[in-house]
Amino acid sequence: MTPVPTPRASGPGMTVTRSTRRAEPTPVHVEPRAATGACPMPDLDPMIHERLRLGIVSALAVNASLSFIELRGLLATTDGNLSAHARKLEEAGYLRCTKSFDGRVPRTDFDLTERGRGAFETYLTSMEDLIARTRRP
Repeated sequence: MTPVPTPRASGPGMTVTRSTRRAEPTPVHVEPRAATGACPMPDLDPMIHERLRLGIVSALAVNASLSFIELRGLLATTDGNLSAHARKLEEAGYLRCTKSFDGRVPRTDFDLTERGRGAFETYLTSMEDLIARTRRP
């Protein structure tokens, strides 16, 4: 092992020891699948398939509307993440964002559009199909 100076080390003369030998990758041989019996992957909507966006759409599918604070609590996420993903869904036409005031406190509410509900139904159908094909003997 050779000591290697690193800019991340704190203090003069600090070094980190790293191995200079790298393991050779093990070649992996995969037999090609026969064309018969191969199932095509479903075309999953990437706008919904991302974990947090799937959570947003799922929560709104079973609730008429949810506030920003309610969604943030349900999904256990940060304000920034929720804002960014909600904006993407809104830009895609899947989500409607309504801003108002509750007294002097700003309030943001979300609900699914018809397009969003349709896209979610299509997504669920594709996932159910994939699950059914995977469980076949």
